[in-house]
Amino acid sequence: MTTARLRYGRASLAFGFLVQGVTFALLVTRIPAIQDRYGISDGLLPAFLAAVPVLAGVASVATEKVVARVRPGVVLRWAQPVVMLALLGVGAGGEVWQAALALGVFGLAVGALDASMNMMGVSLQRAYGRSIMLGFHAAYSLGGIAGASMAWAGAHWDLSLLVSYLPAVAVLLPAVLVGSRWYAEGDVPRGVAAGAGPGGAAPGKGPSVPFRLLLPLCLVMSFAYIGDSTVSNWSAKYLQDVLGSSEQLATVPYNVYMVTTLLGRAVGDLGVRRFGAVGVVRAGSVLAAVGFAVVAVAPGAWWGMLGFTLLGLGLCVIVPQTFAAAGRMFPGASDVAVARLNVFNYVGFLVGSPLVGALGDAWSYRGAMLVPMVLVLATLVYARSFGADPARYGGGHERARAADVG
Repeated sequence: MTTARLRYGRASLAFGFLVQGVTFALLVTRIPAIQDRYGISDGLLPAFLAAVPVLAGVASVATEKVVARVRPGVVLRWAQPVVMLALLGVGAGGEVWQAALALGVFGLAVGALDASMNMMGVSLQRAYGRSIMLGFHAAYSLGGIAGASMAWAGAHWDLSLLVSYLPAVAVLLPAVLVGSRWYAEGDVPRGVAAGAGPGGAAPGKGPSVPFRLLLPLCLVMSFAYIGDSTVSNWSAKYLQDVLGSSEQLATVPYNVYMVTTLLGRAVGDLGVRRFGAVGVVRAGSVLAAVGFAVVAVAPGAWWGMLGFTLLGLGLCVIVPQTFAAAGRMFPGASDVAVARLNVFNYVGFLVGSPLVGALGDAWSYRGAMLVPMVLVLATLVYARSFGADPARYGGGHERARAADVG
């Protein structure tokens, strides 16, 4: 039976995911404005952009150590306001060093935030005994759409960065602090904390997460984010320069990708409950690969947009299910597993855009699209790591007949 505590915890965590989607979109969609405000050169900009995921990866590793003493809910309660205040700092500064400081704080806080949010999501899914992880990431996608829309309005009305950011932070920051009162986590399965099964701990030692067991999921996470960063960084350029679309039409694919990501995640949990995590991940991988193939051979802009639509529907299920699989694989050490897995989110983000750009310049952008296609297809090799085929949640604590009251 799902308790009120867990239902409130699920709702408050979903709101935290939504707010993070808004915040991150407000930052990344205004990068040209940030560059202009601080006079950052084109040569220096990649260093600024790379520093954020690098610092986030460092913070994710540090969060693994912190949550051994402080629960993930406490980390999330303080990390999310810091992320939002760092966003304001980016908008309020005037010197390059101020931008560097604000982005550095943003990166460190976002690493702790991403890790702790997904730790709590995995814990709540375990308590519910059925797939709910995709719903949290659907809330993030919805926040991303809202944040991108706010950023568009700010750019359209020629508002300063601070004026664009301040209303969102002023409304969402107090709401997040209030909502954090209801953060909740599930309990570790009985017998696991003492060392039973993967992720157990020997007496006097911390929980064990052998990297060789986690490696398949780390690779899948990297492949998924290489695909995602390809869309976010290259879809507009590809449509305009390769497929000959107008500048206005070139802005559409990423918006379509975000909407289809939201739609896919909104129904994804039902798919996992019906077909199992392995089946959903396999289907998503094949659909994403077909999307990249369509983009690579598209004769025109509308075919290209069809490819990006398929990409959104396919890629959207992989990342949430990868976090969920880590929780099932290491039920007694899910926090540690999620923190380490989260690092490969940033690895994929760092590798994806430069990889496609280098291949596009040296070979062709059509050919470059085949590389993330092959990497996404490689997920099929590791699909068994997501759990047994008949499982709808994948753990021994599955409650197949639990009523959906939350």
